Amino acid sequence: MSMAASHSERTGELAGFLASVRAIPDAIQAQTLAVVRDGTAALLAAANPAYSTGQRIMQFVRQQGGTPEASMVGGGFKTSVTNAALANGTMGYACDVEPHHPEAILHPLAIMVPTALALAERSGASGRDFLAAVAIGCEVEYRVSMSIGPVELYNLGFHPSAVAGCFGATACAAFLLKLGRDAIVRALGLAGCQASGMMAWESDPTENSRPFQMGMAARNGVTAALLAQGGFGGPMHIFDRGHTVFRAFSRSPRPELLTKNLGTEWAGISELAIKPYSTVSFLHPALDALFALAAETKLKAAEVRAVRLRFPRSGVHCVDGNPLKSHCAQYVLAVALARGAIDVADLFIDRRETDKAVAELASRVTVIHDDELDKLFPDFYASILEIDTNDGRTLKRRQDIARGYPEAPMKPDELDAKFTNLAGSVASPARVEALGAAIAALPATPHVTALADLLRAVPDANP
Repeated sequence: MSMAASHSERTGELAGFLASVRAIPDAIQAQTLAVVRDGTAALLAAANPAYSTGQRIMQFVRQQGGTPEASMVGGGFKTSVTNAALANGTMGYACDVEPHHPEAILHPLAIMVPTALALAERSGASGRDFLAAVAIGCEVEYRVSMSIGPVELYNLGFHPSAVAGCFGATACAAFLLKLGRDAIVRALGLAGCQASGMMAWESDPTENSRPFQMGMAARNGVTAALLAQGGFGGPMHIFDRGHTVFRAFSRSPRPELLTKNLGTEWAGISELAIKPYSTVSFLHPALDALFALAAETKLKAAEVRAVRLRFPRSGVHCVDGNPLKSHCAQYVLAVALARGAIDVADLFIDRRETDKAVAELASRVTVIHDDELDKLFPDFYASILEIDTNDGRTLKRRQDIARGYPEAPMKPDELDAKFTNLAGSVASPARVEALGAAIAALPATPHVTALADLLRAVPDANP
């Protein structure tokens, strides 16, 4: 029996699609360009010397050495393609402000931009192929997460972005390496051998291991594709029979979603949301509600007696008293109300130690498990915010869809301001402008060199 003949239905269908696709629809390319712009700014911001995650992962890959073939963002040097994917993937999620997929509970841009950048720079691929690789990777990651079941993954203690992200990165890399169908089947099998990522990072207050999950997925996906390119063997039926991904990571999978309308629907890109806040996306509806109530009533932190957040039961474990500042409802809501905003720096500087109002307010925030809201999860992170004031009022607001979702998009000037603020935190205005121009030129540029050079440069002294 030939290798091709042994391919099983879903694995072979997905591999066949990845081997045959040459471009993505124009509308998807435009959407991909928009989220790449946003995610790239978040990636560059993580190179800030004040943020430990970027500095420590840079130091690690510098020590590892390797063939200088792909840029280390903000590091001023090149490293091996696998090390670049690891480090830049880690940095892509460090600031927790890059585009995300609400329904599938994913952070795909944090993985795909570093994966595509590393391989495109190494191979000399065009900007158009770079964008196509990002879109393809996001789509495969989305399909894997939805077919396994993101809530299933959470319930079993796995991180959907990391587990599904490994397959997305493999698809992204396979496209840029121009792998054939047989090689892609093996690459997907090797991705399954490496797919991992536990929610155990919730007990790491440094926030280093949280984004490491995305770096791990990027590195493992690149490794799977490169090994397959070199003829390395791999499992042939990773989505179909035997010890499948579904059997390993789910108790109620929906395998049919892996290839349903493959090539005609691109929900992995079209349903991405752009974050206005540097926090876990679960808390974004509550933040929208909080800022709206504060604006409507001129509410001050000193006037608040108690805050209650009702949240879907399936997601409460991630936001109630989490040691990570980015995922802690008590911390995030207190910072937002006391300081009037929530920024990247708030993830790395504990405002409870520097701002008395934040510390006092955080102690008065309670998260309540809500089974009615759970019926909407994970399609919606529906939240009900209740605020008791010292003068006896109770302010209440429900928010199901956060600003930045496709149904409630951020305005162009808001997106521009976000890009400028994030990139400008480490780059001069001239470099920020050049970076924006390099990203805008991707659909027509013959290579990604200009983008890689701008991202590789070390942070400017006085941005």
